[in-house]
Amino acid sequence: MAAPHISTAAPVHEQAKEVRQLWRLRSFVTQFAELLSGTPPEPIILDAGSGLLRELVAHDDWLPDAFAQPDPQRYRQYLLHADSAQRFSIVSFVWGPGQRTPIHDHTVWGLIGMLRGAEHAQSYSPAASGLQKVGQPVRLEPGMVEAVSPNSDGLHDVHQVSNAYEDQISISIHVYGANIGAVRRSTYQPDGQRKPFISGYSNTALPNIWDLSSEQ
Repeated sequence: MAAPHISTAAPVHEQAKEVRQLWRLRSFVTQFAELLSGTPPEPIILDAGSGLLRELVAHDDWLPDAFAQPDPQRYRQYLLHADSAQRFSIVSFVWGPGQRTPIHDHTVWGLIGMLRGAEHAQSYSPAASGLQKVGQPVRLEPGMVEAVSPNSDGLHDVHQVSNAYEDQISISIHVYGANIGAVRRSTYQPDGQRKPFISGYSNTALPNIWDLSSEQ
């Protein structure tokens, strides 16, 4: 039996609107770079950065369609921007229906903002018998922001994320304190066994947020 077809392409007029609103991403990049220019401590980055990301994901009219495409087999991670000094990177995570990550870590701070759909995030911590779930899964809805970190009190760095929907696409926008696609990280088995990985990215081109000609 053939799988049901799920349309992901936005109508032409909506695509044009998305391109016109790329200034939102450019503004976020500029403000986040300014935030980091003062080399603030991590708690300030997470607090102020959460506010900036919350403002970005409050509007679902800026992400180009090319960076919102799912894959039938696994989630996709599209690079939207990488700071020239690799202080931070921005990616769009696109979840097909029912898709999920393995349990994994980040090794750097991260902010997750929900743009479209919803996702569940289950945190874990090391235990004598392996990994132990921390609390109940957190459900992120559009406009919500969550933080992860191996260094900040009250936060966790190991989690598993899944699309909350079995019949639609979900998209979240992530900001990390490094070029996340090049960071050596680990996935985990329930018994705590680790497997190293480097995620890379699903795209080879970036959105052109610096062409201002259409906005003049």
